[in-house]
Amino acid sequence: MLIADILRDKGAHVETTTPNTLLKEAVKMLASQRIGALLVSEDGRKIDGILSERDVVRALADDTIEFGERKVNDLMTRGVFTCAPDATVISVMELMDEKRIRHVPVTVNDVLAGVVSIRDIVNARLKETERERAELASYIAGSPA
Repeated sequence: MLIADILRDKGAHVETTTPNTLLKEAVKMLASQRIGALLVSEDGRKIDGILSERDVVRALADDTIEFGERKVNDLMTRGVFTCAPDATVISVMELMDEKRIRHVPVTVNDVLAGVVSIRDIVNARLKETERERAELASYIAGSPA
């Protein structure tokens, strides 16, 4: 299964924010949209960074951070790992595990085309495993799938 298959099912919409957005507003977006990360982009195409719940929690541990005054640019992760639509679900799952990340933006020619989360990856693997199970059961029973 490919990442393009996941995007075809879930859609390519990505919640983004700009580097100059106040952290307070970005946190409100995370909460209201019930998402774990916002892609940071000045133009909605080029990825400047990512702001995740993990970044917010780390900032909360630092009592000196003022969410009403600081900007996304101050907290975002700049080194964003991406994948292409033709990447396999397994390869992205391995990337997430190796880099300890939960969101991977999908790009085409360095332009944002979607994002996949660990939830998307797990759901895709479950569907794939169920399909394989059904095919094996059909094969064992001697009937075509």
